[in-house]
Amino acid sequence: MSIAPPTPRTFFIAEVSSNHHRDLDRCRAFIEAAHKSGCAAVKFQLFKVDELFAPEALAAHAHLRNRTEWELPVVFLPDLAETAHSLGLQFSCTPFYLDAVKELEPYVDFYKIASYELMWDDLLHACAKTEKPVFLSTGMADMAEITHAVEVLRDAGCEALTLLHCISGYPTPPREANLAAIETLRQAFKCPVGLSDHTVSPGVIGRAVHRWGAETVEFHLDLEGKGAEYETGHCWLPDQIAAVIESVNAGLSADGSGEKTVSPVEAADRDWRADPSDGLRPLKHIRKSLDG
Repeated sequence: MSIAPPTPRTFFIAEVSSNHHRDLDRCRAFIEAAHKSGCAAVKFQLFKVDELFAPEALAAHAHLRNRTEWELPVVFLPDLAETAHSLGLQFSCTPFYLDAVKELEPYVDFYKIASYELMWDDLLHACAKTEKPVFLSTGMADMAEITHAVEVLRDAGCEALTLLHCISGYPTPPREANLAAIETLRQAFKCPVGLSDHTVSPGVIGRAVHRWGAETVEFHLDLEGKGAEYETGHCWLPDQIAAVIESVNAGLSADGSGEKTVSPVEAADRDWRADPSDGLRPLKHIRKSLDG
């Protein structure tokens, strides 16, 4: 007797981004929401505004300086990792400064490198040297830039690389999602490829998985519409994404073996087909058992 292969599931990553409000209890609530929604991982961001933007940018744009209120306290990391792991979730975080790589190393299961940092070789190299898996978003990048980044990561020892096709528009109109690029990246770099979503469109995520074979889907999560980034329009709410995850994984479970045979769910109705001798239902051999 053949053994059915495991039911495939898409690796969904809930990106908390800056919606945590520097509140540890709210951070924990995000992790719990990701778990209840059916995610496999939860991801935060570790940045310091003074090491994220050039002094000229901070001087010219007050709203950038205000993002210090979005910084994740490093002291939260042990608690966040423990909470995620206790629920069976992988824990990840995006480093936005070099020392963040070392600060995260004891806690993360994988590193995620953001699209804006794709060209920063030193950061790519630092993540790869840890020998942990790396997920790399490719928003705004052309193929030459992606090729260079992949070479830097692999040359530095990254053996578990996943690329995420990404359009860095917040939000991204579905007509600009360019999901066919998932296959372009897969063929070019011979590695797993997924989607970093900014469309907040169930149809786009379904298409990415079922048509283009996205193995990972990263999405931005908010709890109730009060997160710092929710108004931008690229964040999902827990109930919304839970329905999408359930739908996607149900679809993945539907392929079966491909062998045309009798399914268990239909076996009981076989005797109620039309008998070939007279065209009446059920088959003659069970009609006598129906006599009242």
